[in-house]
Amino acid sequence: MARVKIKFPEQKPLFTATIPVRIGDINYGGHVGNDAILSIVHEARMQMLSAHGYTEMNAAGNSMIMADVMIAYKGEGFYGDVFSVVIYADEIEGVSFDLLYHITTSRHGVLQQIAHCKTGMVCFNYKLRKTEQMTDALKAFLNGDAAL
Repeated sequence: MARVKIKFPEQKPLFTATIPVRIGDINYGGHVGNDAILSIVHEARMQMLSAHGYTEMNAAGNSMIMADVMIAYKGEGFYGDVFSVVIYADEIEGVSFDLLYHITTSRHGVLQQIAHCKTGMVCFNYKLRKTEQMTDALKAFLNGDAAL
């Protein structure tokens, strides 16, 4: 069976979020559930945007909508873990870009891989209900070129 593989770019990450695992993130198997990983990725994205004065409705002049998601599970997360979510941008094109998330935790002094994720984001005009071109300012932010 082919597995999802996410390749991280060589460039410097855009942001690192720190997210504690909540009891509601734990499933019947006693570890972080697959649905919680997507929620944690969303929280990390919101922290990144907020740290730069942006929201998903106004990120350097663009709104965004998620077009797709991939998650490759690497290990288990547990209640009490604190996840480090390192975010990269890739495939920055006219109306879309990918955000890549490398999720780890340190448990008993040992770095544990939790998941690799990718969200395909599209610049979206919610009033017109259609895609729109990415602003130069958003491109600069995603390329790590913005003076923030």
